[in-house]
Amino acid sequence: RDMLVRTLKGMSLSIFIGIVSAAISAVIALVLGIASAVLGKKADSIITWLIDLIMGIPHMLLLILISYVCGKGFTGAAAGIALTHWPSLARVIRAEALQIRESQYVKISARLGMSRLQIIRKHIAPQLLSQFMTGLILTFPHAVLHEASITFLGFGLPPEEPSVGMILSESMRYLITGKWWLALFPGLALTGTVLLFESMGRQWSRKRRIWR
Repeated sequence: RDMLVRTLKGMSLSIFIGIVSAAISAVIALVLGIASAVLGKKADSIITWLIDLIMGIPHMLLLILISYVCGKGFTGAAAGIALTHWPSLARVIRAEALQIRESQYVKISARLGMSRLQIIRKHIAPQLLSQFMTGLILTFPHAVLHEASITFLGFGLPPEEPSVGMILSESMRYLITGKWWLALFPGLALTGTVLLFESMGRQWSRKRRIWR
């Protein structure tokens, strides 16, 4: 096997899963964060309880359970990552949406007869796009890393897929024979990708604070 080609194909697959799952997770966080701030105390208490519940369960355990229930593979890995990475961003978006809801122009819009949906579409959602993008960029490297982690443990992608997690899992049996490069270079590729996008997300976050 050409390990360079296999590693590159594995990284492209991990990046694709990371993009899909991070996007779904960010959309869930945006919708629930806005709903919690706008739909009243009952909806707020239910969504807050759900956020606390998910954040109270060990992250990897919940991810593995969801992936296993969804049949593992691409669908299971993407569903597990998407359904476990939204609570932190939802909490941030909820706090931001609560501040926007209390602003004067939103209250005036409500008095002038604008519906909740119109207020969300015109006044609240546009101001949350920067938070949404920051959360999406910061969630992506975690999604890539967690996909590789659950695949390494045998709960993610199947063995026939050239994923980095599977490459690292298979390389463990060859370490005793001295073939350390089978694990080192795929591991460096994974680490470099995660650190690169993590740095991009933090730079975006700093620029957003400066613009504000």
